[in-house]
Amino acid sequence: MNTITALSHRDRAVLRAVAAGRCELSGRSLLVDGMGCCDQFVGPRLTEAGLISAQPGVACLTESGYAALAA
Repeated sequence: MNTITALSHRDRAVLRAVAAGRCELSGRSLLVDGMGCCDQFVGPRLTEAGLISAQPGVACLTESGYAALAA
């Protein structure tokens, strides 16, 4: 399966928020603008897909994450 084509509109919106510096990871939770994301699985899903960094703190896009946004 191609990860880039499997992204939902919500996944792409979260990737754009990460790219804008509006997200942080806290454990397996993704915070957007300081509030928990309504989709509790989006953070782990995008992290496991290798699209956002797995480090706690400010979430960052990986090279694959930037490629997914550009597609």
